[in-house]
Amino acid sequence: MLIGVLGAVVIAAAVYGIPWIRFVLSTVSTDDAFVNGHVTFVAPRVHGQVARVLVDDNNRVHKGDLLVELDKEPFRDAVAVKKAAVDTAEADLQATKAAVRGIEAQARSRRWQLQQAIENVENQIALLHARVAALRKAKATLTLAQQEFDRTSKLVETDTASRELYDQRQASLSIAQAGVVQALADVNQIRVSLGLQEKPEDSADLDQVPPNLDQTFSSVLQAQAALIQIAAELGVLHSYNQSPKQMVDEFENADPQGDINRTFDRLAAEAPAVKQAEAKLEATKRDLALAELDLRYCDVVADIDGVVTRRNVNPGNDVQVGQNLMAIRSLGEIWVDANFKETQLRDLRIGQAADLYVDMYGGKQVFKGRIAGFTMGTGSTLALLPAQNATGNFVKIVQRLPVRIELEGYDPDKTPLFIGTSVVPYVNINKPPTGPDAGKFLQSNMQPSPAGAPAASPPGVDK
Repeated sequence: MLIGVLGAVVIAAAVYGIPWIRFVLSTVSTDDAFVNGHVTFVAPRVHGQVARVLVDDNNRVHKGDLLVELDKEPFRDAVAVKKAAVDTAEADLQATKAAVRGIEAQARSRRWQLQQAIENVENQIALLHARVAALRKAKATLTLAQQEFDRTSKLVETDTASRELYDQRQASLSIAQAGVVQALADVNQIRVSLGLQEKPEDSADLDQVPPNLDQTFSSVLQAQAALIQIAAELGVLHSYNQSPKQMVDEFENADPQGDINRTFDRLAAEAPAVKQAEAKLEATKRDLALAELDLRYCDVVADIDGVVTRRNVNPGNDVQVGQNLMAIRSLGEIWVDANFKETQLRDLRIGQAADLYVDMYGGKQVFKGRIAGFTMGTGSTLALLPAQNATGNFVKIVQRLPVRIELEGYDPDKTPLFIGTSVVPYVNINKPPTGPDAGKFLQSNMQPSPAGAPAASPPGVDK
């Protein structure tokens, strides 16, 4: 019987002891672990009075559910005022565009006036040359008439020519003299109209004018100043260093195809008054959008799925922006913080599988997990008053380092885990690590979030 009992003990030890020893040697465990998770604090974005509170502590909510409703009447009035401001700004914009069209017409007219002034000066210069040519012709006619008169006078003395012919030659000479006087008067008239001094008929520079007279003449400069004044209202800033001809050509050169109409249409659309009215309209639209946004903010909604906790708001309360109304504990975004001793960290790496035994479920339910990361510091270094060991009285104490274990295949609807409940994790160090950053101590750099997507929260940081 003794031999049989000893045999049974040996067999039982072999059956149950060997797997247990193997399990102990292949796992790392700690009883200093608990369930942790994200918490979102609910706060209003606008100041107002609470009209309704639709949830209470321990109520389960989904993302987008209405939690608290503020009094919307003041915000509706603000939206109505902003809408009226937008309508007024739109009317002002239309009136400004109509006024700018009138300015555009004046600018077109001033440009043609400047071009006409330049052409008038050029025509006067051409007319001066023609009058000088006519004076020279009259002088040539006078010379011929004088010669014929002198010849006829000699012939009359010898009775070779009749007295009638003499009178004709004398009349022709008088007419030629008057023609020269008239031609000289016409020349000096043009010179005076061009702002030049009168010259005698024997002057060699009767038809000489300054080379840039068509750019410096008073009527041209006056038309240029008028164009500069009206063009400034269209946003075209001319310099007085520009010549009138350059200023006229600038409107054609502003368009690739030289279309002046398109140039003026563009200037009218981009006039400072129009831009100012458009900016005012955009500002009023932005104010309206903000007012409508504040109206929507009167509905305080849940940002995540979870359970309501710490409700401290009631109907009638006057709440401020950012005031804590309640908190929402996430049911899905939870993990296990296991505080392993530093002597246990030698074989732990990211990606190692872990079996999690939660005290509230006993041994009936085993949760699966995976090491996701290590905290960069022990609990003593992260404490409010960290230990100061530089005094020489240092006593070595085995430190604990928080290790984050993510849950795999977790379903909160079937087996929910509550924040703070105790967990006993068993990390299998013999199985190869899997998943991102497997086999490492540190996680890789986080990739930047796509445009428009919210950035992921760092591990262990509450939202």
